[in-house]
Amino acid sequence: MSITNKGIAATVVGLGLVALSACGSSSGDETAGDSRTVTLVSHDSWAASKNVIAAFEKSSGYKVRVLEDGDAGQAVNKAVLTKDNPQGDVLFGVDNTLLSRALDNGLFQPYAAKGLDGIDRRYRLDDRNRVTPVDYGDICVNYDKAYFAEHKLDPPRTFADLADPAYRNLLVTENAGTSSPGLGFLLGTAAAYGDGGWETYWKKLKANGVKVVDGWEQAYNEEFSGSAGGKKAGGDRPLVVSYASSPPVEVVYADPQPDTAPTGVATGTCFRQTEFAGLLSNAENPEGGKALLDFLISRTFQEDMPLNMFVNPVLGDAKLPAVYTANMPDVTDPETMDPAKIAEHRDDWVKSWTSLVLK
Repeated sequence: MSITNKGIAATVVGLGLVALSACGSSSGDETAGDSRTVTLVSHDSWAASKNVIAAFEKSSGYKVRVLEDGDAGQAVNKAVLTKDNPQGDVLFGVDNTLLSRALDNGLFQPYAAKGLDGIDRRYRLDDRNRVTPVDYGDICVNYDKAYFAEHKLDPPRTFADLADPAYRNLLVTENAGTSSPGLGFLLGTAAAYGDGGWETYWKKLKANGVKVVDGWEQAYNEEFSGSAGGKKAGGDRPLVVSYASSPPVEVVYADPQPDTAPTGVATGTCFRQTEFAGLLSNAENPEGGKALLDFLISRTFQEDMPLNMFVNPVLGDAKLPAVYTANMPDVTDPETMDPAKIAEHRDDWVKSWTSLVLK
């Protein structure tokens, strides 16, 4: 799950989220091979508070080095290609849409992180503990509240609503073949309508004027009329495939902060993603990697995530910031899919989707 809410923050305030560690995302090799350095490879949306990383470094004795490696798919693909001589010790950002690819390629060695018993079993998708669940979130359609109020139109709530002529030419989504949220949205429709029904549904969406762009950044920060970036760019689509946690970002990084988020979420269009971290099979510093995995599911890190990466902690009793919970929708029944089924059908589904929607 390449959580791209970091891009919202960058647009709203003109800056990226806080760099993760004392080393940031340095690509230099000055600390590589140092037994007191643990290297985390991640997608570009990784972020944490400096004081939280400093606390880990002080308590563990390890210095954290972070390598950001594109979106989640790119990070996993590169990890597969370099698995005999990996870039780091721990890979963060493998989600349930990519999990089988990572496991089938032997990327990770088993390790039961300390505190794993406190994590809800629904997020523990590998019974061999080759990956550790760290966070979860939902890909959902977001809507521009002002647009729907101005047009006296109820915003859509479900997948079926999106195909209604009332919402013709209003939705923009990402390419399922090039974008993590685009793929998640496709999987959500496959879960909702089944193997034989999702193509019929997408024919209806296409006939209803859905617009497809390459990636989330363009969809959300250029085409979507409800985001800070979209307003500046003159976006004219009041519906966009993004994340359930996008509305809190629009509040937290606005100046001044509005009382409520300018965007809402169609909670009947959500697909749940869980993100994992794992100890790479040929890690140079496996002990440091294990310590880092323990830390990622500690209360300290879990409670730091919501206002940095805008994802939900898997630690059930982790405390959430009030501004986060006040602007987060209640997604009670998201679509889900077994990672093995995703692995079996993903490539064929994307191929069929491409032929159906883009040609």
